Amino acid sequence: MSLKTDKNENDNANLDDGRIEQDASSPKSIHPDDAVKPTSDTAARTTMPDNVVIDGVNRSSDSGNRGWDAESSIEVIRSHETSNGAIRAKHDSPVANNMPEDAETVASERPVPDFSKFKPSQALLKQREWKSRMMAGIIALAFVVAMVPLISLLWTTIARGVKRLNLNFLTFNMSGVIGGMPTTTGGHGGIEHAIIGTLEVTLGAMLISVPVGLMCAIYLTEYARGGKFAKAISLLVNVMSGIPSIVAGLFAFSLFAILMGPGVSNGFEGSVALSILMIPTVVNSSVEMLRIVPDDLREASYALGVTKSRTIVKVVLRTALPGIVSGVILAIARVIGETAPLLMTAGFIVTTNWNLFSGQMTTLPVFVYQEYSKMSVTCPPNAGPGCVASIPSERSWAAALVLIAIVLVLNLIGRLVQRLFSVEAK
Repeated sequence: MSLKTDKNENDNANLDDGRIEQDASSPKSIHPDDAVKPTSDTAARTTMPDNVVIDGVNRSSDSGNRGWDAESSIEVIRSHETSNGAIRAKHDSPVANNMPEDAETVASERPVPDFSKFKPSQALLKQREWKSRMMAGIIALAFVVAMVPLISLLWTTIARGVKRLNLNFLTFNMSGVIGGMPTTTGGHGGIEHAIIGTLEVTLGAMLISVPVGLMCAIYLTEYARGGKFAKAISLLVNVMSGIPSIVAGLFAFSLFAILMGPGVSNGFEGSVALSILMIPTVVNSSVEMLRIVPDDLREASYALGVTKSRTIVKVVLRTALPGIVSGVILAIARVIGETAPLLMTAGFIVTTNWNLFSGQMTTLPVFVYQEYSKMSVTCPPNAGPGCVASIPSERSWAAALVLIAIVLVLNLIGRLVQRLFSVEAK
């Protein structure tokens, strides 16, 4: 049936011509507000026009005119329009766009992983516990093995050295000592000359090696930065760190023989020999400490207009000073017990020499070597109880104990310097 024959029925429905387009050439759209329920008590049946589109959905009849329920269609149209309006309001509202979604809804939509399958079994837990205990026992055993030689050395040195260690032994030299007989002061000789020689020779080596090693480390880290010349210097430093101490003594002896003539022996010559051994340790430790300093500190100093040299002195070295001091203490501990190079350069005497640049000087390692090589002396039959046949061995152990104490004091001084000059993090 055409739209013209059903005009009266469409007029009774009061449908707006603007909302329902009845153009035969285009689909018709019906708005839910323009539809009116039939007045008849019975279910109003009418025919559905061809090509009717409701909100984009084609409601056309399958073949010609088919009866349809106007009231049901209106309800469908209104519900569809209401849902579309709600969706549009949700997306168009600026407040709704900024509101977070419900946490419970999001949590319910997310997949919940099943962690129960990752739970280890009781057998696996026992196996892990057994392995952990085994590794802890191995580490404790390694610690004990490493501490046994140190404790044994300290115990032996203290037990044998404390017997002869007294004020007379520390304040007198070996002049006037004959065999195992007591001296006029009541003692059996002392190590005053060896203590003074050790401190002076080590101080001279430190004054040579620390500036040279520190400036070399500054060049490698602040100026060269991986150049070919820097790589060559690093290679030579690593080679120097592995040379035997006797080679350093031969070098110093030959150098002074060329410069000052053969047969020259003094404390400064021993300082030069020890400095050759100290420089590699100072360079390597200082390079590592300077590399740890953050580049941000350098860049901040440059941004304030500070020169590179002043930045290195005031910022870089100031920050790396505790580590540099530790490297210097390590280098001193490395050379303070050397004997072979000092035998060839500084020599050995029984009197006290305060001049580092003139005459031979005795150091504690050389004194220990000389006394322990004697082992014992022969006391004459009429010597009396004052003669001690084992006095050389006792003096050597007491001198070794004093040497360990000096190294300990130097380490404590280094720790104090670290604490005073360390940079506190805020």
